[in-house]
Amino acid sequence: MVVGTVLDPPFFPQQIQVAVFYPLFPIPYPLFPAPCSPKVLPNSPSIPKMALMNAIYLDHNATTPTRPEVVEVFARACAEGYANPASQHQTGQRARKVLEETRERTAALLGADLTCPRPDRLIFTSGGTEANNLAVLGITAGRPAWADENNEAERLDPSEIKMLVISSIEHQSVIEPAEFLLEQGWRLDTLPVDSNGVIQSFEPFLLVMPLTRLVSVIFANHETGVLQPIDKIARLCNSMEVPMHTDATQAVGKHPIDFRALGVSALSIAAHKFRGPLGIGALILRHDAALKPLMYGGHQQFGLRPGTESVPLALGMLTALELAEKERDEYVRRVSELRTRFETGLRAGFPEILVHGESAARLPNTANIAFPGIDGQILLLALDLAGVACSAGAACSSGSTELSPTLRAMGLPSEIVAASLRFSLGATTTAAEIDEAVSRILGVCREIRG
Repeated sequence: MVVGTVLDPPFFPQQIQVAVFYPLFPIPYPLFPAPCSPKVLPNSPSIPKMALMNAIYLDHNATTPTRPEVVEVFARACAEGYANPASQHQTGQRARKVLEETRERTAALLGADLTCPRPDRLIFTSGGTEANNLAVLGITAGRPAWADENNEAERLDPSEIKMLVISSIEHQSVIEPAEFLLEQGWRLDTLPVDSNGVIQSFEPFLLVMPLTRLVSVIFANHETGVLQPIDKIARLCNSMEVPMHTDATQAVGKHPIDFRALGVSALSIAAHKFRGPLGIGALILRHDAALKPLMYGGHQQFGLRPGTESVPLALGMLTALELAEKERDEYVRRVSELRTRFETGLRAGFPEILVHGESAARLPNTANIAFPGIDGQILLLALDLAGVACSAGAACSSGSTELSPTLRAMGLPSEIVAASLRFSLGATTTAAEIDEAVSRILGVCREIRG
């Protein structure tokens, strides 16, 4: 083991024991987690054998550093010693009051209303994955909006109603629940995307709409950052009385979110994607969205998600969301400029690179780039050793060797998909880091290409 000093970003511990720095996880990490090709570590000083340098974190779509303000609020809430919000005594009811006020304020920031005559609902979850599972499996198990309450038995034919529609570029936490339903005998249809990763054709969608139980379309893709026409799809769904869910975990803090204006039935978020605490997210539900719980054993959260709610985590997420919304315009401006600087710098030194979704509307922080002629996994490992943290795709799928489903859905050749990496910037990213990252990436590419 060796001792290294981390100076930047400021949220990292000042001194940790590591073999190779892995940002955000200050634990001993093996130098070679798997056998490495000699190409990964060419005999050149431009790629250090151990990254004893300031690590440049360009994987903010995987998770973001928790804001100091959030840590302070969370710690203060823990010190307050809030009782169980479900308890009937005064200390429990005090915790309940804080929790419900936090729930209402969180919902309002996202364009939902929990206080009107036909209130929306906000269910706290453990994160985006649980929120997506609850939406897909819970809504499909609920009663369709078009079913007549008095004659449901006559109108619901199980052989006809088990249909689900998702896009071809969803996160695994939507794809896998959908595939689970497919195994249970459901019909699963997927909406195709064009070469930029945008849903264009609704014709296959319209054929099954009258009997579809749920449509789920991601708000902004986690790999490319490409935005989808959620409002248009929602209008179509509403006209056919079909509930629609959108996974907005990547979009919060980077793009305006107005739940009621979008017209969707359900929307998922995760706090750690906008510098909030790990371990909490939410599913927002429209007043008319029928949902069945996935777990049982408590009456909390409308009986839809049992278990003791965490007041400190809820306050931490609210704090992060308030700050993210307050700073969003400046964040978008600054990070967009940094991404342009990043892509321009790489293109100047490696003209053959391809930026996926470049012609479409994207989140301001995301750049998914192909480096033709270079194996993406080799490049990923080499960049890690050179002190640049990026991703080969979604962090939840990082252990898989399967080629990116998103890029394959865009019709890209396998060799281009295999040569692609995701770089995602954040609020803590600086211009100096971008310039240094470009230099390191181009240096690594030169070494690998020989």
